[in-house]
Amino acid sequence: MTSNENVITVRNLTKKFGTFTAVDHISFDVKKGEIFGFLGANGAGKTTAMRMLCGLSFPTSGDGSVAGFDINKSSEEIKRRIGYMSQKFSLYEDLSVIENLRLFATIYGMSDEDIRRASDNLFRSLEMEGMRNTRVKDLPVGWKQKLAFATATIHRPQVVFLDEPTGGVDPVTRRRFWEMIYKASSEGMTVFVTTHYLDEAEYCNRVSIMVDGRISALDSPAALKKKYNVTTMDEVFRIVAKDAVRGD
Repeated sequence: MTSNENVITVRNLTKKFGTFTAVDHISFDVKKGEIFGFLGANGAGKTTAMRMLCGLSFPTSGDGSVAGFDINKSSEEIKRRIGYMSQKFSLYEDLSVIENLRLFATIYGMSDEDIRRASDNLFRSLEMEGMRNTRVKDLPVGWKQKLAFATATIHRPQVVFLDEPTGGVDPVTRRRFWEMIYKASSEGMTVFVTTHYLDEAEYCNRVSIMVDGRISALDSPAALKKKYNVTTMDEVFRIVAKDAVRGD
């Protein structure tokens, strides 16, 4: 459920590596509870931009804030208020399900009592109560994906960054994962997601499309399809990115 409160604000954000400009003066806002799609071909600058928003890399120039904290000055504060999930799921394969949850919750600074309560709630909501002591490497991919999302959000962050979280999973598992995203959004969590699956862009409240380090389009999926007179986000992407120099 979106509100009028901006949880992410970016103004002229730029990142250079020598003479190469990976992210070129991008500006946008993301509201509380919004599902914000961040699209672009490989090499467009998505991951570099996301790393700056997560406090993992500093901008060359420009300003921004995440969860009320300046990305140039308060990266550690930002890290404590966000969750992050990558395509590789960021799990420890030789640890059990509960050990992974406890590990990540401890990293996020949760107390033992809060960890116990949050873990119990997650096992019930994810229907994983019988898997507490199962080693992660023995879980099917779909369950690993559920667990990775749970570890990224166990501390109830204001924003969760999902970096191609559905790569390599089947369509049914992808659809179930998006149900988890919708639930988190409905509870006020902001979801910032990159994806290669253009049909998933349809599930976002708004979508930005990066081309060669710049944001070339930004609006709701319906508005973008109307603007370009097409019926799918795949067609929108092909039009917007047709002259891209970088990427595949």
